[in-house]
Amino acid sequence: MSASTLHTPPGGLALAGLSPYDPKPSLRYAASVGGQTALIGAFVSTIQNALGSHNRGAMGFLTRTGGTIGVFAAMGFTFAFTEAAVANQRQKDDPINGVAGGCAAGFLAGIRAKSLPVAVASCAVIGGAMGAYDYAGKALVGDRSAAQSKEERRKRFFKQPKSPAAEAEEPSEGEDSE
Repeated sequence: MSASTLHTPPGGLALAGLSPYDPKPSLRYAASVGGQTALIGAFVSTIQNALGSHNRGAMGFLTRTGGTIGVFAAMGFTFAFTEAAVANQRQKDDPINGVAGGCAAGFLAGIRAKSLPVAVASCAVIGGAMGAYDYAGKALVGDRSAAQSKEERRKRFFKQPKSPAAEAEEPSEGEDSE
């Protein structure tokens, strides 16, 4: 990427305390996520086919409940494309991009249900969930950046008893500390 393609503030990046934004390839990212969610949709369709009673056999996951695969793929593609496009337009990588992508994917799910209220509610719920996930650091388990052992986490969680030497140095409430 050349210097002419970066948009820098008047004082330069170092003065502003910013790092340059790295644009995301929207279509490549969306195709990748769309393919992954299509596989998840195939799994869900297989479960739906196995639990339903019909006479279509094993191919029912494509013929009977195959629409699930397309919906999952379309929602994944829509989410990823919208998230990357918004990030590229704003040149920021923050939770708002996830909110926009989640809202677009949720709206698509509501349109499949042929209901505008469901589309708006799905937009709000999925957008809010993705925004909260992104705001929390894109992790469900908290900050794992500082690799700590189980023992270190346990010591930090529980109160540690004071050592006898530390108790002897502290003046008690009845004594004057002059």
